[in-house]
Amino acid sequence: MAKKQTQKSDYTAESITVLEGLDPVRKRPGMYIGSTSATGLHHLIWEVVDNGIDEAMAGYATEIKVALLPDGMVEVYDNGRGIPVGIHSVTKVSALETVMTKLHAGGKFGGGGYKVSGGLHGVGVSVVNALSEYTKAEVRREGKVWLQEYKRGIPQKKTHAIGTAKNTSTTITFKPDPTIFTELEFDWGKILDRMRQQAYLTKGITIAVWDKRPGHRLKNFKFHFEGGIKAYIKSLNQHSAPKHDTIFYAEKDIESSKVEVALQYNDEYNEEVFAFANNIHNPEGGTHVQGFRTALTRVLNAYARKQNLLKEKDENLTGDDTREGLTAIISVKLTDPQFEGQTKSKLGNAEMKNYVEQVFGEAFTVFLEEHPREAEAIIGKCVLSAQARLAARTARANILRKGALEGMTLPGKLADCSSRKAEECELYIVEGDSAGGSAKQGRDRHFQAILPLRGKILNVERARLDKMLGNNEIKNLVIALGTNIDEQLDITKLRYHRVIIMTDADVDGAHIRTLLLTLFYRHFRQFVENGHLYIAQPPLYQIKKDKDVSYAYSDDEKNSTVKKLGGGEVEETEKESEEEMTVAEEAAAEAEEVKKSANKIHIQRYKGLGEMNPEQLWETTMNPEHRILLQVSVDDAARADETFDILMGSDVVPRKKFIQAHAKNVQNLDI
Repeated sequence: MAKKQTQKSDYTAESITVLEGLDPVRKRPGMYIGSTSATGLHHLIWEVVDNGIDEAMAGYATEIKVALLPDGMVEVYDNGRGIPVGIHSVTKVSALETVMTKLHAGGKFGGGGYKVSGGLHGVGVSVVNALSEYTKAEVRREGKVWLQEYKRGIPQKKTHAIGTAKNTSTTITFKPDPTIFTELEFDWGKILDRMRQQAYLTKGITIAVWDKRPGHRLKNFKFHFEGGIKAYIKSLNQHSAPKHDTIFYAEKDIESSKVEVALQYNDEYNEEVFAFANNIHNPEGGTHVQGFRTALTRVLNAYARKQNLLKEKDENLTGDDTREGLTAIISVKLTDPQFEGQTKSKLGNAEMKNYVEQVFGEAFTVFLEEHPREAEAIIGKCVLSAQARLAARTARANILRKGALEGMTLPGKLADCSSRKAEECELYIVEGDSAGGSAKQGRDRHFQAILPLRGKILNVERARLDKMLGNNEIKNLVIALGTNIDEQLDITKLRYHRVIIMTDADVDGAHIRTLLLTLFYRHFRQFVENGHLYIAQPPLYQIKKDKDVSYAYSDDEKNSTVKKLGGGEVEETEKESEEEMTVAEEAAAEAEEVKKSANKIHIQRYKGLGEMNPEQLWETTMNPEHRILLQVSVDDAARADETFDILMGSDVVPRKKFIQAHAKNVQNLDI
């Protein structure tokens, strides 16, 4: 556990190094926090929290508190040493003011600040200050309480003492600037997930989170994990069946760095490896992941050969074989991290590959020797994966021939568009032949292609690639897209830059949509990451009064439309599939209906796409000028992965609890 240090600290005003001024931040905020939308808004909290995490990693802080306050304010507290307040020799103002108002100023650059640190290389808290309408820094240090307030980054007074203090701490309170951010509403779930993750990664720290906003139910959570990343692995695998009970864990200091690795195999087919450098998530991996993967494959092959679990005639296990069903956390701490990109998506330090490979390789070899039952279960899982890989290779060769993927033999059910410019083309994946027929007739043939699906596709959460490629609906979809699948996916070959899932607004339609989302999330992840996947939003209601016809996409919109029409008698019906009628019969029936129901408001609840004729489907759901499309995104891969495990996995109890908890709240699914 991190403990307060009693020895004299050399973290003073002279530990703060200044690199440049703060002026560019408000002009180009996206360069510093990624965006001015919800992602950038939450980044402000991450940056301030990172300072507290740095204190914890340095051994000084044991507690962090995050509170969402009224009027859009956020308060972040840590019981670390407190930001220095002495006069800085270069800036001639307090070190606190220097840290809060100068870009690239912080204890992460000079000697004596931090051995390892996260954050944006010291720009964090100054960027938060620059992009906030109001900021207050309150520091307990040197027996006093020190205060400085700012408006849009400009100090209102000099740093001054306002009282006495027995302990040390830093509290930063800020209100994001509404003239900078397009989104000002903080997502409670997103904050909880981030703080829980940081508590897992910083063994022994306590992170408390409070929601005190008016109009929100008062909520508070406290995270503390003595097990660190071992507890993280247990949490990630809670909805899967582990292949072995003992979670592997290794921790070792090497040179001036620290390496931590934990892993456990489960009965799923997907790999979930989360990599961190100085508690910063690296979604694109980096050198630490390379070292881990190299050692994993080498050690498992060596052990399998030694124990005769692989025969002489058997091929070596590949990297893919050894990672099927693997859940792993790699966390490294290092003095001078080199990241690719401002958002730190990939670690570039070459030495970390060797450090992780050495530490993990040695410890995992010992683990397998000391846990033969666990080792046998792991090797057995890998061997089954190898057998499935060979079967999938044969299936791929038979099904996904080069010619097929280049469009020479597209599926017969596909109604393709005439344009060959992928950037303007759309593929609608439609539930059923009836809706497919309406979509084919109503579409714009120049840029809209239609692929009807027959029934529900295979649940890919519980199937390997060889079984998937034997499913006709999935096979047709893969060929139509043109990109291949999984590790052979080539996004540059995508034939349609908008892939749109269009299903009925009923339980079966929701199930089919979830099956398709699972397929794309697991096997076409780049589609989601690159913004190519969408969900169509057909109307829920048709509202008619006399000759006026309008459509509503929600209950609120329906009620609003009825109100605009002046109210009156309302007749609401649910329409099932229509019988075939001639044009003359349809006109006569419509005339009779109008005669019967003058001044009455008719509301028709659509249950299926097939209930709309081609013109209605085009006007409401497919016409780019009027339609509503939801773009599918993955903001948090771990949360999305857990959701798919719950919804599509083999364990019924968690799925039942999830549905009971969320059924009343679900309107739109955003993954």
